[in-house]
Amino acid sequence: MLTPFHLAYHVTDLDEARLFYGEIMGCKEGRSTETWVDFDFFGHQISLHLGTPFANAATGKVGDHMVPMPHFGVILHLEDWVSLAGRLETAQTDFIIAPSVRFKGEPGEQWTMFFRDPSGNPVEVKGFADMNAVFAA
Repeated sequence: MLTPFHLAYHVTDLDEARLFYGEIMGCKEGRSTETWVDFDFFGHQISLHLGTPFANAATGKVGDHMVPMPHFGVILHLEDWVSLAGRLETAQTDFIIAPSVRFKGEPGEQWTMFFRDPSGNPVEVKGFADMNAVFAA
């Protein structure tokens, strides 16, 4: 059984973060103060603190795309990924990489999408039909 990770990072507006992570992404809000808020990020804990978001640049090559580095994200079961992709599309999310499949029919077949939260933090969400294929070579 995997254990949850914890990641704390800056956002510029807690109300925007609550809307994006809570309502659009469907993450349950946890503890908070006037300067930070915790979310259950698909079984993991993220702590969003008011401040200047981390610097990132489109230096990571993913297929034909250059994606922001560093970035963080989560791997979901495919049905949960599809549901989240639909919510993000309905919210008119500006995707860096729109929801799509990579390595179709190969070991490690995965669905992916890249986007930024309202503070500009880059997020990648992957979906796998077979979680045993996450580390497939």
